[in-house]
Amino acid sequence: MPSIQSTLGEEEGIAEELAESQRQISIAEFFEKNKHMLGFDSGARALVTAVKEAVDNALDATEEAGIKPDIYIEIDDTGDYYTLVVEDNGPGITKEQVPKVFGKLLYGSRFHAREQSRGQQGIGISAAVLYSQLTSGKPAKITSKTEGGKEQYFELIIDTDENEPEIKDEADSPPTGKHVNDTHGTRIELEMEANMRARQQLQRYVKHTAVVNPHARLEYREPGMDEPQQFRRAERADLPAETEEIRPHPHGVELGTLLKMLASTDSHSVSGFVQEEFTRVGRKTADSIIDNFRDRHFGREASWRPPEDHEQADLARAVANAVSNKSKEGTAAFGDEVAERVSGRDRVAHHELVEIVAETADEVGSDHDETFGDTVQENAVEAAWAELTDDRRSDLYRLADKATSTRKDDETVHGFAERLAKRFEKGPEHDRATHDELREYVDRAADQTEEYDDATFGDTARENVVMEVWNRMGTVPDAVPKVSAFADDRDMSSDLLEAMKETDIISPPTNCLSPITDELVEAGLRKEYDADFYAASTRDADVHGGDPFIVEAGIAYGGELEEEGKAEVLRFANRVPLVYQRGACATTDVVKSIGWRNYNLSQPGGSGIPNGPAVIMVHVASTNVPFTSESKDAVANVPEIEDEIELAIREAARELKSYLNKRKSLEKRKKKQNVIASILPEMAEKLADVTGQSEPEYEDALARIMNNVLVERSVEDGTVRLSVENNSSKNESPEITDIVTAEPRNLSDGATAVDMDGEWFVKWSPTVESGDEAVLEYEIDGEAEFDVSVEGIEDPKLTVNQ
Repeated sequence: MPSIQSTLGEEEGIAEELAESQRQISIAEFFEKNKHMLGFDSGARALVTAVKEAVDNALDATEEAGIKPDIYIEIDDTGDYYTLVVEDNGPGITKEQVPKVFGKLLYGSRFHAREQSRGQQGIGISAAVLYSQLTSGKPAKITSKTEGGKEQYFELIIDTDENEPEIKDEADSPPTGKHVNDTHGTRIELEMEANMRARQQLQRYVKHTAVVNPHARLEYREPGMDEPQQFRRAERADLPAETEEIRPHPHGVELGTLLKMLASTDSHSVSGFVQEEFTRVGRKTADSIIDNFRDRHFGREASWRPPEDHEQADLARAVANAVSNKSKEGTAAFGDEVAERVSGRDRVAHHELVEIVAETADEVGSDHDETFGDTVQENAVEAAWAELTDDRRSDLYRLADKATSTRKDDETVHGFAERLAKRFEKGPEHDRATHDELREYVDRAADQTEEYDDATFGDTARENVVMEVWNRMGTVPDAVPKVSAFADDRDMSSDLLEAMKETDIISPPTNCLSPITDELVEAGLRKEYDADFYAASTRDADVHGGDPFIVEAGIAYGGELEEEGKAEVLRFANRVPLVYQRGACATTDVVKSIGWRNYNLSQPGGSGIPNGPAVIMVHVASTNVPFTSESKDAVANVPEIEDEIELAIREAARELKSYLNKRKSLEKRKKKQNVIASILPEMAEKLADVTGQSEPEYEDALARIMNNVLVERSVEDGTVRLSVENNSSKNESPEITDIVTAEPRNLSDGATAVDMDGEWFVKWSPTVESGDEAVLEYEIDGEAEFDVSVEGIEDPKLTVNQ
């Protein structure tokens, strides 16, 4: 039965008919039918995505203007639809730009910029506008006000056929209730088909946004809330550092991108191209890239050991015999000097021999008033090269013997070296070969050795020989083609790409990134999670795909966190919470792969999310975060990023382990102390019964038995004596505050007193060496009440008697 394709064209005009039905579609029309790709696949998720895109826009706008963000988010159930309002205190948007920003997909200012930002494609907020009009049929309502300007109000939709904004209403003054509340800012209102089934995800998104943006103030209201949720700024949280756009890094570009760059550059030379178009490439690095390109494209030349001292005369004679029509003295001097210079080197490649002969021809010719021209030099090079390569086998034997194990007998290595020498003899002139060709030479010689000599020549031995010989070969000085030739030659451009990747180039600059910093990661966690312990880590920058990235991690533990169930994992990319697709995210995979039992957390089965009262957060900051899809819900499994995520988590987890070990030790110490404290009174009582004397004082004994720091007060005749006895094994520096209801006088050196509404706070911070005692004295008139507090020493290591 003939296929459909085989019958096409049999009916007259079928091709023309098909052509008439084909047409170009706009990006807006495409996403109209593929809303799920942008995260609008259900009413619940669509509401979360719309909030996320609007808040991302607000944060980016305020930060770029140097304004600490104040963002208001409100969701209202209007019956048939839900209304979303997001307002910020940003710089506002000019009248001309408002329709394009909100009513045109793929319209943005950051797509081509290699610097960190929340949004890049210019899809997000306009996609929310598109979803709103598709589900409710109502336009987006936007109010914007710039500093010193008037409010501008628009109602608009997106013309999906043309991907252009269609303005339904425009006014210089917005209707009542749709004003911007600040002196500048932007307000957007969307009505859409949605539901609150994702209420938990919504609230988490807002809370997590507050965690990862500690410099922002957020207010969130949803249906059913009596009062809006307030998320305040962290103390001393400044705006993120400003980022700068950078050029791509040589280690990250792909071949198609490189070809495009080669075709559009103004540079003529490859050296100029790599220095001008890439970051971290200077003249020295450019030279290394070009040398690596020569190695890949032209190959290296084998360099051979010069003749021994007793063979130097043979080389001089061979060179002299190649010279004709010159004086006897000049010819002899030329031959002797070439032989002398060749013998003075460890190894000589063909292009180096050409240089030696040319330099010698100039010097000897000048001394003897003769000209050793091109033909003479070519003949001399040919004669000298024949002498140098007369015994390749011996030279290759030394290299192979050094590279292979001592278990290979001498005869096997000699046979291998002889066969490898024949490969060079039959190869291109001047013993030139690329690395791949050299590997073929070695493999062929090794295969023949195994076949004819009944010997084993494994992969490791072959690799070692290739490395040893390649390192003795020299980079050729062949001229590198101009950039225009690369743009039309895919294979040559591929060699250049590999040469760049092989070159050791320092990581890209990090001024294009704005990490949260470990200090503010911890501040964000402290602000939103009531825990006992916090730790954070910010890694150094690394590179993937030409784009630098930084990974940060934070951990909160204990306190009011949920004891039961699994730890909470917070995922962020460029300061944006990742709400969905947790199971498809590299962050989740790494958290699951870590052995959390090593950090004193419960982990049934030894893998997966750990159990217990913990929050684990990971933030990936990059100029181009590799997401798994356009909805930007999960970070792709890129090995370089996964490695950095693991290292960042482990840095913070090591601090958690130290804390838990210390807490366990203190709990054990406290338990022991409680046992001793319960025994001492019984011992004192029994001792009194036996001796018939009064019970001895035992309060100080507890501190000495437990090696505690003992703080004790005594009052006699108006003199207050506060002593600190250090029974521990290390120096201690407690911060002591003695609160007294009478005015203290004549305080010991180092102590201060502050009057606070009729109570005096006596502050003292002594440093007490191990086994030593420090004493604070002051005087009071009459009776007084006292209360001492001691900071800087854990409770189980402290005994206070007052």
